[in-house]
This record gives sequence, C-alpha cells and structure tokens, in this order.
Amino acid sequence: MKKQEQQAYDALFRPLKDLRISVTDQCNFRCSYCMPAEIFGPDYPFMKEDELLSFDEIVRLARQFAGLGVEKIRITGGEPLLRNNLPELVKRLKEIAGIKDVALTTNGVFLVKHAEALKKAGLDRVNVSLDAIEDRVFRKMNGRNVPVKPVLKGIARAEKAGLSVKVNMVVKKDANESQIVPMARYFKGSGVILRFIEFMDVGNTNGWNFDSVVPKKEIVSEISGEFPVEPVRANYYGEVADRYAYTDGEGEIGVISSVSDSFCSSCTRARLSADGKLFTCLFATKGEDIRGLIRDGIGERDLYEHLSGIWKNRHDRYSDERTEETVRAKNNGPKIEMSYIGG
Repeated sequence: MKKQEQQAYDALFRPLKDLRISVTDQCNFRCSYCMPAEIFGPDYPFMKEDELLSFDEIVRLARQFAGLGVEKIRITGGEPLLRNNLPELVKRLKEIAGIKDVALTTNGVFLVKHAEALKKAGLDRVNVSLDAIEDRVFRKMNGRNVPVKPVLKGIARAEKAGLSVKVNMVVKKDANESQIVPMARYFKGSGVILRFIEFMDVGNTNGWNFDSVVPKKEIVSEISGEFPVEPVRANYYGEVADRYAYTDGEGEIGVISSVSDSFCSSCTRARLSADGKLFTCLFATKGEDIRGLIRDGIGERDLYEHLSGIWKNRHDRYSDERTEETVRAKNNGPKIEMSYIGG
C-alpha cells in the first residue's frame, strides 16, 4: 500500500490524522477518575493475552490507518509499559510510511527502566500522568500509595534519554485542586510542559458529575494570580489543549477543557482498544470489532474499505451536545471506561 491512498474525512468533514492504540487494559495505579480500586479489585477480569491485539495485528492496522491519513500514533493503556517488548512495537510503528510521530502516555513509574530503549526504538514523546506534586495528595490520587519520587525519576530519565516530555494533571474538585499552583511552580521553567485536564465523564465507574469539575477558567485564573500567563496560538489543527505562555518567558501550560469547552469540531482522533475495538469518540458507548475481522481472514483491500467507511460515517460530537439531560441519559446506559479506551 502507498503511504496514503486518500485522506479520509468524516461526515462533518474532519480529517483522520491521529490514532490512539491501547496495548493493555491493566495498570499498576488505581486512580479514582480512571480505574477506581473498589471496582478494579484483585478479582477484576482483565483481558487474557490471546484477547489482546498482537504486535503484528497492531502494525497491520496502523499501516491501513496511515493509508487513510493518520500521521501520529499514541500508545496508551491501561499502563502501556506493562506490555512486554514495547520498544519492538514502537520501532515497527515508526517504520510505517506516513507515520511522522509516535508518542506514549504513561504514569511514568517504569520510564526509569525503559526510557532509553524506547528512544532508541524511535519514540518521539511521552506524556506522563502526575496529578499532584505533594506526596500526601498523590498517594491518595493514585490509589496505590505510590509517592511522587518514582514518577519524577521517570521524567528525568526520559529527558536524559532525549524524549520530549509533557505532564498531564487531571484536576478533580475536592481531591487535588490544591495542587494546581504547586504543580505549575514545580514545572515552570523546567522545559516540561504541564497540561491540566478537566475531570471528564468517561465511563460509569468514576462517579463523575458537573460539580466535580474545576473548569479551565478557574485553573487559568488561579495560576495567573501567581504566575501571569497569556493565551498563545495552537501549534496545529486539532490540538486539544488551549495554550498559555508565562509572560516572563519561563515556558507554558496547557488546559484540556472538554467539559467547559468543546473541541469536537476539530477532532481528528480514532481510538483502538487493546482487544481490537475501534472507537471514533472518547465518550463512545460501543466500538467496531476489528480484531474479529482480522482473525476471520479479511483481505487488505476489504479491511481498508471497512476502516474508511467507519470514519466516513462518523458524526460524533458529544462535547458539543453535553448537557445535564444528555449526561443523565448517558449514565443510564453503558459507557466505555477510560482504562479500556486509553484516553
């Protein structure tokens, strides 16, 4: 297949540019907004190895998506570094014609062990989830009593290896909002871009409601009260974070605000779960079973046309349509969990 057969556009004329691939549904943390410990306990039935897409299957699909216009791939989980031999997958993905960028989202604990191998394999960037800089708050947020130090060591090792690093902080009212300014203070001037994420209504297990959201306006106001910031232009079409630069030139922050704002109109992302379901929206209720088609022997042309058809028929715009009523209705039915779809 050529690098790109035809740029795929959905029903609202949004191009397909980004593919997020979950490689496992397991994680060593139990963050309350993603994988609460009371639900994901010792007996939780995580996927068996033969249920996961193999690396060969992932690479086959990634080639097809590159043919539809995908240029960026992000590897997610669960915690993706729990998947064995991940650098091998990174190397193979980076070799696909048309793929310009391969990134990884991780909680950072295992970067000390794997950062150099990932960089050598061709990984471009890592996004590290860190929801507090103070141990007391972070231990509670991650649900495993893990202190901050192992994550900070992972960040340092990733930077030393030559990886670009961003830090993501999910902000939840009455949980870690006290950490907004301390986190900004810690990373300001470090070269690491800190991004704040509004607590989102993904899945059924995280107890989400509007009252738990700290909106972008409050986050930016709180930071600017101590470190003045000003808005700056997006780096590219479809960028999910609103960017703000410190007026003293000491770097920038970002805010992902899919609750108080919406970026549906420029969403270019598809998501592939660890067991091969394709989702065209983070807030989806169901996905298309692609693994089944592959294991039933579908040919390359038919697979290409099938994937193309899914995207061309896409009309998701959940954040645009979110209201108290739609949230209530959605909560009465099944929703895909963050740990399953990969964020």
